[in-house]
Amino acid sequence: MKKVLVINGPNLNMLGLREPALYGAKNFEALQQFIRGCADELQLQVQLFQSNHEGAIVDAIQEAYGVYDGILINPAAYTHTSVAILDALKAVAIPTVEVHLTDISQREDFRKFSFVSLYAEKRICGKGFEGYREALEYLSKK
Repeated sequence: MKKVLVINGPNLNMLGLREPALYGAKNFEALQQFIRGCADELQLQVQLFQSNHEGAIVDAIQEAYGVYDGILINPAAYTHTSVAILDALKAVAIPTVEVHLTDISQREDFRKFSFVSLYAEKRICGKGFEGYREALEYLSKK
């Protein structure tokens, strides 16, 4: 059974409260349940990780080396600022899919650039929770 590390970055734990007009009314627990359900359907083993701290995300990526077959990451605000997360992904060389609940290309100018996309094999934006399913489907075929 393939193993996928699912990383959610800062403020995603605030889903349902944070800008519901953009992110919807479902909370973070609902997202986690959705991911687990998709993984079960695809016969994937998933480990869910969320942090508001860049270094903790880097540590999780480094610890994935030799353990996981894929990484699904929603780096949230670190998408646009973190060379450290990019470098960690490049170092472990694990197939990676970047996911965003919203379409970052249609938001503020500073959100249009993604450091993670310089490494990720695929980027999925603006599909809400369904973007996570699409990412898991992609990783299940790697």
